[in-house]
Amino acid sequence: MAELLDVGDMVPENFEPKMKFRFILNIEGIDSYLVKSAQQPQMTFEEIEIPWINATRYVAGKGKFNEMQITLHDPISPSGGQEVMEWLRLQYESVSGRSGYADYYKRDLQLKLLDPVGMVVSLWDIRGAFIKDSNFGELNFGTSETNEISMTLRYDNAVLNF
Repeated sequence: MAELLDVGDMVPENFEPKMKFRFILNIEGIDSYLVKSAQQPQMTFEEIEIPWINATRYVAGKGKFNEMQITLHDPISPSGGQEVMEWLRLQYESVSGRSGYADYYKRDLQLKLLDPVGMVVSLWDIRGAFIKDSNFGELNFGTSETNEISMTLRYDNAVLNF
């Protein structure tokens, strides 16, 4: 005979979803209110195939964190473009052609997800991030849109603290 579930078992009493628009991304040297959008960390594992007689088994291999996409507003003041360029100059100084030491250009980030009243409900510690790709935006006489900067960050490690 089929089991009849109680309504209380199907509808949670204390349910408050995490909203995509409630977050703060802290990056040293970039004002957090300039961040328009950011991805949460993603991880991919290699697979190891183990053939055995007439069957195949799989186990997880090395894992690596995927790149992180970030979009920034680019106001006149403070200049988002200038803040990004100062970080880029630590990796590569285009005037002199010199590269920088990883200890100077790699930064740690904190991605904080917030509840409706502003309390931190999830905290990602992202370690060893550097700019892999930067795009200072497209200009166009035919639109009324604001300028944005997009960046692709590569990082070493991420930990979800809570």
